Amino acid sequence: MTEETKKADPSDAEKNKAMAIVGYIIPILFFIPLVTDAKNSPFAKFHANQQLNLLLLWVVGQVAGVVLSFVFIGFLIFPIVMIAGLIFMILGIINASKGEMKELPVIGGIKLIS
Repeated sequence: MTEETKKADPSDAEKNKAMAIVGYIIPILFFIPLVTDAKNSPFAKFHANQQLNLLLLWVVGQVAGVVLSFVFIGFLIFPIVMIAGLIFMILGIINASKGEMKELPVIGGIKLIS
């Protein structure tokens, strides 16, 4: 997997920076840029996709932790997923605030929003 950094159009990034950041802080709000004026922004859509990936990481990690909770490894999944999610959230906020379209490690290459 390659780590790809695309520079967004500076005016697009500046105009939609807040929309790109809000979904990292509260991942369930990843859809906000898609229902506002930012829906035509490649920058906002890129970060909405990254936010959806982050949300799915947390949901799948929680479900896996519950399903595997009868085995010792289930108790390890919760903290690992939470720490990884927190790190990815911080990276996403930093990337969005810099105006970069940089994929998150591991989960960033998944394209769910085009």
